[in-house]
Amino acid sequence: MTTIAELVIYPIKSCAGISVPEAQFGISGLQAEGVHDREWMLVTREGQFLTQREYPRMALVTPRIDGDAVEVTAPGMPPLRLPLAHDPAAPGMTVQIWDHSVEAADCGDAAAGWFAGAIGGACRLVRFPPSVHRPTSTKWTGGIPAETRFADGYPILVIGQASLDDLNAKLKQAGRAPLPMNRFRPNLVVDGLDAFEEDYVASFEAGGLALCPVKPCARCPIPAIDQATGVPGPDPLDILQAYRANPRMEGAVCMGMNCIVTLGAGQVLRVGQQLDVGIAF
Repeated sequence: MTTIAELVIYPIKSCAGISVPEAQFGISGLQAEGVHDREWMLVTREGQFLTQREYPRMALVTPRIDGDAVEVTAPGMPPLRLPLAHDPAAPGMTVQIWDHSVEAADCGDAAAGWFAGAIGGACRLVRFPPSVHRPTSTKWTGGIPAETRFADGYPILVIGQASLDDLNAKLKQAGRAPLPMNRFRPNLVVDGLDAFEEDYVASFEAGGLALCPVKPCARCPIPAIDQATGVPGPDPLDILQAYRANPRMEGAVCMGMNCIVTLGAGQVLRVGQQLDVGIAF
């Protein structure tokens, strides 16, 4: 039996996530308590997106949903509240995520100063406006349209718990410490699959929702960063390289599957809920 082991939203791209008991699965990603996944993002003054690749201390920026705001904390910084209500007077800013140019709303000088202090570098905080739509590439979706916000390319990332268990067994054999799932930043963790069986799933279904894996997730150096300390350490990619280099991805090391919602957008799924799994033959 396959079940939902964990649901995680990341309100601010590349900052800490929030594990939630339930989430709404929308076309552009998960939503919980009025907060969308990757709804905010840090950028340079020129609009280039920033992640833990450049600033590992982003891992220590911790959001929590607090009524009508997201409260953000970081070591040595006072709490910052980000109102959930959109500011119609917020100035626009064109930002860049990989090959995508996206129109965003600048969150102002006070937020920019706070985040600069938190991560140790000049930046701006931007928010994804409700009027903007960012389509994903249909190259991997079979032509099915989908959207995302500030995620790298697709709205939802799924990883099986057995896949991490398999990696940790190999790390142990190499005399290295096991890694927690947060190193890989999934939205949906599933129990009950064999190791890396998510690679071969055609759909996860529950409550009228169909979630379809479409593209393997090529891994960057972020899994080497300890999410509890913001300090880079041994990179698990050297272990994964031995058995997870994917020829479909030009030899990139992959773990997890990027997914889109193909049916039942807006349905709410809960931790512990059973999923019906269709295997791609």
